[in-house]
Amino acid sequence: MAERHELNTQISLPLSKAVEISFNSVKIRFGRSLITVSGIVLAIAFLMSIWAGNAIIDGLMAASDPKINLILQQKGVEIDPDSAAAIQQRSKDAWLVVLSLLVCLVGIANAMLMSVTERFREIGTMKCMGALDGFIIKLFILESTFMGAAGTVIGVVVGFLLTALLNMSSFGTVIFDHLPMVQILQDGVKAIVIGSFLSLIGGILPAYRAAKMEPVDAMSLEV
Repeated sequence: MAERHELNTQISLPLSKAVEISFNSVKIRFGRSLITVSGIVLAIAFLMSIWAGNAIIDGLMAASDPKINLILQQKGVEIDPDSAAAIQQRSKDAWLVVLSLLVCLVGIANAMLMSVTERFREIGTMKCMGALDGFIIKLFILESTFMGAAGTVIGVVVGFLLTALLNMSSFGTVIFDHLPMVQILQDGVKAIVIGSFLSLIGGILPAYRAAKMEPVDAMSLEV
């Protein structure tokens, strides 16, 4: 009984250890991680650019300034939000966002599956040393979460800054007088939550595959 208790104590590694190993793995595979993060940045930046652009336009229209409305019309912006053209544009934006997020999700899952394939021996070694399936799952989910968190935060900042610069070139600095910061901050938080959630979902299948791998099979594979 004492021997069994000692063994259980050895294999029940704390969450902090999983965080350390996952973080080190991201640093070691920095090149591949950078590619994955770049895909997340592009998807979230696109999402944030659409939301921030709509928020800026809404802020300008809410000013009810004839001069601003004239500029909006000259730029082809539909003033009436209930018009068929405005509804069609919102629907188009929604589909583009969904497609970009799906591409982001597939990219994360593919990158994590490749990471599992590259680390067959490492996984087999950890399992032979007594690592539990739950610990292996934590490693890969944490790794995808780290990349997702970094990518989403950068994407939100990039998306907002680019959108602000583009709108400033079109409407001038007047946009900062009517900038709905509360709405933009809320959209930024939502984008971060969405990106982190996609990263979590994208890491589940590769993590499950790694956890269910038999130690002997993993050690015998040539990678």
